[in-house]
Amino acid sequence: MTITVPMTYSVEAWDPSYGTTFATEEQDGLAGSEAELEVDIEVPADRWRAVSPRPGVKHPQTVLFVDGVRRVDARIWISQPERVDDLDDGVALGLCASYASGVTLCQHTAAGNTARVVGSQIRRGLFTTAVTASTIDAPGGNYHAHITDADPATPLPQLLSAELQQRLADLEVVTAVAARDQLAPSQQEGDLLVVDGPLRGRQHLPRTLGYIKTHHSRYLEVEQNRLVAQLEPGQRTPVFRMGTNWKRFSWYLRLPYREGAPWAGIVRVECSADLAAAEAVELAYLSQAVLVRYASSEIKDPRAPQNLYPIAGLEKELRRRLGNPQILHRSLRTRRPR
Repeated sequence: MTITVPMTYSVEAWDPSYGTTFATEEQDGLAGSEAELEVDIEVPADRWRAVSPRPGVKHPQTVLFVDGVRRVDARIWISQPERVDDLDDGVALGLCASYASGVTLCQHTAAGNTARVVGSQIRRGLFTTAVTASTIDAPGGNYHAHITDADPATPLPQLLSAELQQRLADLEVVTAVAARDQLAPSQQEGDLLVVDGPLRGRQHLPRTLGYIKTHHSRYLEVEQNRLVAQLEPGQRTPVFRMGTNWKRFSWYLRLPYREGAPWAGIVRVECSADLAAAEAVELAYLSQAVLVRYASSEIKDPRAPQNLYPIAGLEKELRRRLGNPQILHRSLRTRRPR
């Protein structure tokens, strides 16, 4: 006979937007990457030069931008009295988080241009390593328990954050597929899906670009990397292929920007390595026609120009739909698990 023991927990008083009461070590700087690199996909390595937009590239009638947002509503400490020993104080960290994914559908017709948010989905979850964890009821939705295995090599906050991010990425795939399925056949033909962030786990989606606006690693060798800072607005680098446990085609693109740092307005774009090299090059030219058009202005967005207008609007709407964080935080302090 299995005996179910009710979960007990306490909530940190700190607002989670200020972080936790203990610090974790973070690595700063743009580190070199260990990814395998092939730079002679579009042109030989010794002939790398800025690639200007190609005249006559047709803008797709339908462009879908998919993005997700996440928010930690509370950090909780879950009691595990049976785990108390010299190395364990009998409590485990849990993250109560809300996350959502949605799609901005942009359509371009002879009658005019439209943009609207479609197919948003919202989830709430409790992420922890505590085996005693269970779903917590809260107004506006339940925090469903997601229990992950502890990893001694990974700090616990980082481990739980990664699990939350994976759930969000999975939800983005579901949302993107559902939004595409709702399109008329004429709209689906030749459409383009732009994913905010790396394409990993989503490279199977057809006619899809990964859009990376924050740079954490340096992928190119010195000579090729120097070209990135020399790009003019609308220009890109040649296509290259990179990867370790997963491969993708990629290129750097400069969006319209005001004078600033050498990499101002630079984004990195990805597409699936399952494509032929010629198909990847065509997508690179298409990205110059599409992404430059949606570059944001610093007057309206502090992350301009990289935070594209359809993505910025989508993020704002998704955060609104997550609900009031103060109310959810207070409710977690009074509610009890199932």
